[in-house]
Amino acid sequence: MKQIIAMGGGGFSMEPENQLLDQYILDQSTSSNPKVCFLGTASGDAESYIERYYKAFTSLPCKPFHLSVFKPTTRDLEGFLLDKDIIYVGGGNTKCMLALWKEWGIDTILKKAWDSGIILAGLSAGSICWFEEGTTDSYGDGLETIKGLGLLKGSHSPHYDGEENRRPLYHSYIEKGKLKSGYAADDGAALHFIDVELHNVVSSRKHALAYRVEKKDGAIQETPISTNYLGNPS
Repeated sequence: MKQIIAMGGGGFSMEPENQLLDQYILDQSTSSNPKVCFLGTASGDAESYIERYYKAFTSLPCKPFHLSVFKPTTRDLEGFLLDKDIIYVGGGNTKCMLALWKEWGIDTILKKAWDSGIILAGLSAGSICWFEEGTTDSYGDGLETIKGLGLLKGSHSPHYDGEENRRPLYHSYIEKGKLKSGYAADDGAALHFIDVELHNVVSSRKHALAYRVEKKDGAIQETPISTNYLGNPS
């Protein structure tokens, strides 16, 4: 079974006191103590980001690891990554991340990991990357389109409610044919795909949602997807 969990935002990066999404990711593993590898490539493998990851995941039932391309601890990147149960990709600059992954062969390794049943997860850059294409602020001035790894069909927009330009620009790009139809996710919402089909949408915030956004009869149609809040409903 192949799994991808794409978060619009949230997890330890954005909600350090709210571990609902990170725990959900761990719960999808068949291991009671899964080995999790964090890829912080999009942030330049910032030490502060990696430290926050370890602080969060050492408090959860798992074995945390990380892989830095700026300070690699092994030459066998493939062996290191394919030994894990979960690969968790952080946020940052999507374009730089994908370029570095290609240079190091990590893009190919991640496809092998997915095919072998290793759970792929992440937020922001770490959610855009799994799709054919998406919206990114990697270029520094506004949102533009970017190609992803293409494990999942269509396009993706994270931070859908977190940044005021995300929704209108995503609509505009799809309407103009610059992006394919796809999925948007609010901060705190996560799209859980099994194989290539959307299996579940969960959230760490009560009002966070995900949406199917597509062009039909020349107009944009945005359809909210039923979302399961992971916290106490009261």
